[in-house]
Amino acid sequence: MSEVAVITGTTHGIGRVTSRELARAGRTVVMLCRDVGAAATVREEIGAQIPGAAIHVVHCDLASLASVRESAAVVRREFGRVGLLINNAGMVSSRHRISADGFELTFASNHLGPFLLTALLSDRLSDSARVINVASRVHYRGRIDFDRISNPRARYNSMAAYAQSKLANVLHAFALARRYSGTRVCVNCLHPGVVATNLLPAWLRVVKPLISRVMFDSERGARTSLYLALSNEVDGISGRYFDENQLPQPAATLASDLQLQESLWQASARWAGVAP
Repeated sequence: MSEVAVITGTTHGIGRVTSRELARAGRTVVMLCRDVGAAATVREEIGAQIPGAAIHVVHCDLASLASVRESAAVVRREFGRVGLLINNAGMVSSRHRISADGFELTFASNHLGPFLLTALLSDRLSDSARVINVASRVHYRGRIDFDRISNPRARYNSMAAYAQSKLANVLHAFALARRYSGTRVCVNCLHPGVVATNLLPAWLRVVKPLISRVMFDSERGARTSLYLALSNEVDGISGRYFDENQLPQPAATLASDLQLQESLWQASARWAGVAP
């Protein structure tokens, strides 16, 4: 069996392109998606382009901890060692919404769900696995406000919520990389560029000139994810943040704060119900 690649958020955008190219590279692709029907359509499209592609669809709603546990159980039961885990899915809520588990929805979907998924698959990673968090340059503007994450009456700003979740992605990647130090497992994160999709929120279209001079299509936006997933050039490189040009860059000062990394890790483990 070919190396198993688990990826979230594949029904559109860079996740769709990444899944196709992983299949082209001979990986067994396991697509974790909330919309199983849309994912099945993507699977059929990729199969038509790449005869013999091994692609599987597993339902996963990252905003629901119960759903993440169910999907992880399916991966553990039906597939072998995971050589590649790409936490790609991302969203932003335009209004303040709380997940079924009691957390601000953007944070729950973009960080807490992927955190739990990674934790539940950690003992199934191959000896030289790669874990990739798709973050964003917006993380430079992020702050982690622990008091607001589970407060249904907290004031809400969609840009701040998104930036917080993307900072959490980077903090998670760096903390996880430290935990795998001394092994061949590599953990990195990236900014894919500002990718033009129909899901691009209005506020991001407004601030786009502040964070990027160019808006990419999905094909271009997937390059750094695929580089970190497939390139031999990144063998042994871990705990780094890469830009849209596949170059390592300094992350935000807060992202490199070891105390904040650990505070978020401990809180996330407690919220998700896993060992810290």
